[in-house]
Amino acid sequence: MTNPHGTPIWYELMTSDPEAIRPFYEQVVGWSAVPYANDTLAETGGYTVFNAPDGQGVAGLMKVPEPGPAPGWYGYIGVDDVDAAAAKLAAAGGAVHMPPTDLEGVGRMAMVTDPQGVAFYLMRGASPEASTAFQRMAMGHGEWNELQTSDDQAALAFYGDQFGWKKDGAMPMGEMGDYSFLSHDGGIIGAVMKAPPGTRPGWNYFFRVGSIEEAKRRIEGGGGAVVQGPMEVPGGDWVIYASDPQGAKFGVVGTKG
Repeated sequence: MTNPHGTPIWYELMTSDPEAIRPFYEQVVGWSAVPYANDTLAETGGYTVFNAPDGQGVAGLMKVPEPGPAPGWYGYIGVDDVDAAAAKLAAAGGAVHMPPTDLEGVGRMAMVTDPQGVAFYLMRGASPEASTAFQRMAMGHGEWNELQTSDDQAALAFYGDQFGWKKDGAMPMGEMGDYSFLSHDGGIIGAVMKAPPGTRPGWNYFFRVGSIEEAKRRIEGGGGAVVQGPMEVPGGDWVIYASDPQGAKFGVVGTKG
């Protein structure tokens, strides 16, 4: 993939029962699920690609390895050189949990954690085409990447050094400190904040939907839970923090009505 270094390029749900969870996201986010043929991935239970309404791939779905972590969403950050990026991350206090690995036809990737223990992937895609998984204001695409962390200032410095992300303004949140906006390559990609008390640090990934009220009905009707919201955010959009029926947290962004 030819995206600039530091671009969010893919999202992936690792969960306990992919077949059972697939219809939930098709209903809530409006994705269509397409099996992905790959011999290596077939050995681990197969892989499904979620396509947005425009037909572009946005996210992947696979069974979590056993024993493995609880169901959850993971983000992939595109880099120019996976090996160099993994080494730089480790030298800065992060950790490499899956060393740089080639997946035929997909690309080279590594699973890592930042110094505060938050997991994500580094990736250099095999395709010469740019990823549009993260594309703001595009229905069904990634809309917002929010990091809740134990040390927001350290995280801002770390991700800035690793990927060229910059703090681009902030919204005060009282005792919680600032909600610091992140920019990359001229555009806002998300934000960093302190994790609320009792909340495990991690990335929250938000996807664009139409009506936020309809999304709420579909989340709850599909067996998921609305954790927070709907609530209005600057710019007039509304957001929901949610969890799916298998416990993976995610978010949606939409309009009122």
